[in-house]
Amino acid sequence: MSTELLTALHVSYIQNLGNSTDDLMYHLTAHLRLNAIYWGLTALCIMGHPDALDKEDVIRFVESCWDEKAGGFGAHPAHDAHIHPTLSAIQILITYDALDRLDVPRVVKFILSLQQPSGVFAGDSFGEIDTRFSYIAVNALSLLGCLDQLDKDKTVEYIKQCRNFDGGFGSTIGAESHAGQVTVCVAALAILDRLDEVDTETLAWWLAERQLPNGGLNGRPEKLEDVCYSYWVLSALSILDKVAWIDSEKLTSFILSAQDTEKGGIADRPGDMVDVFHTQFGIAGLSILGYPGLVELDPVYCMPAPIIEAKGLRKGRFRTTCND
Repeated sequence: MSTELLTALHVSYIQNLGNSTDDLMYHLTAHLRLNAIYWGLTALCIMGHPDALDKEDVIRFVESCWDEKAGGFGAHPAHDAHIHPTLSAIQILITYDALDRLDVPRVVKFILSLQQPSGVFAGDSFGEIDTRFSYIAVNALSLLGCLDQLDKDKTVEYIKQCRNFDGGFGSTIGAESHAGQVTVCVAALAILDRLDEVDTETLAWWLAERQLPNGGLNGRPEKLEDVCYSYWVLSALSILDKVAWIDSEKLTSFILSAQDTEKGGIADRPGDMVDVFHTQFGIAGLSILGYPGLVELDPVYCMPAPIIEAKGLRKGRFRTTCND
């Protein structure tokens, strides 16, 4: 078990992810391909290696995922457009300062077409609704400078109805609180300047209680710890200025213990197989904790803070350590 972040190994691991086209798992995860590129690229940026991937190759792949009929992006070439990979495409292009390669009006039209009469967003034309999709829509429209086209009041009203007695938020009205849903709802409200709708103290206590004796965080009561919640819990606490309510040393040790010390990458917990999702969100969690040498992550947009700063979208100077 390593007690430090194995940056060089993680960079190499991410660089080699696209070279496994003969592996069955590569094809089984095609529905996440564009998202995975965003996760890998963001992790590289946070580790200070934004040029580790071939920029033009990445951009060409993004463009190959364009769904001309829908006006959005699928997760893989020839896949139907969905709001999640559409956001990933936007984030990748912004990271590479290549937004001029995007048909912004069509993408905005696609995103807005997914808002339902209740205010929540669907992920695609098939109609699955989730507060995750509302956050994705708010995030994407904000990054594109088109947030003024959103019915903000209707969007906020639905999120409000998903708030529970414990201060948390669920995926839909009446659904149980979950750390991932908490972050997307809190971040959406932050972008919309409506954090007044959050019961800060109650929610912060609920989030702090996600830490287990081994230092890891879970997503809801009575569940196992998982490295990805190092981001999903910490990002919300950061927006609420309550990161100090977490034992940062124990959480840092837990994240580092889940690294593959031979090939790189981070798993959901020690001893499990690594993947790019947990690698990204483990590194994101370390950034929020102020781990030495990492670029600051913006907890609202889940992108490098300097990029969000340059776009004039920073919502505040978030607490990034437990001691500042």
